[in-house]
Amino acid sequence: VQLVESGGGLVQPGGSLRLSCTVSGIFGFYAMGWYRQPPGKQRDLVAWITGIGSTNITDSVKDRFTISIDHVRDTVYLQMNSLKPEDTAVYYCFVKLHISSTVPDSWGQGTQVTVSS
Repeated sequence: VQLVESGGGLVQPGGSLRLSCTVSGIFGFYAMGWYRQPPGKQRDLVAWITGIGSTNITDSVKDRFTISIDHVRDTVYLQMNSLKPEDTAVYYCFVKLHISSTVPDSWGQGTQVTVSS
């Protein structure tokens, strides 16, 4: 399984970014999504989407972030709007291969998002 992320960068408060995560090496999955890890803090779940399109977004960002999936490109997107400095973190894509997976089966390399003026 390989997960390749893109789309991170530096953005001003109030700005937007779209993260992409493309999966390869598998024939199907249960869910994909994103965790984030701010500097000096633990890695927390941000959002995930199942293969049939059911979504779950953590309360702290659900009015600003959306997650979507493109099955043709095997890519999951995290659209982040109205970004705040507290959104600064390394964002990690993950995949759960089976509904029984209690933890992610594979991770991306991480992409840095920095929100600063």
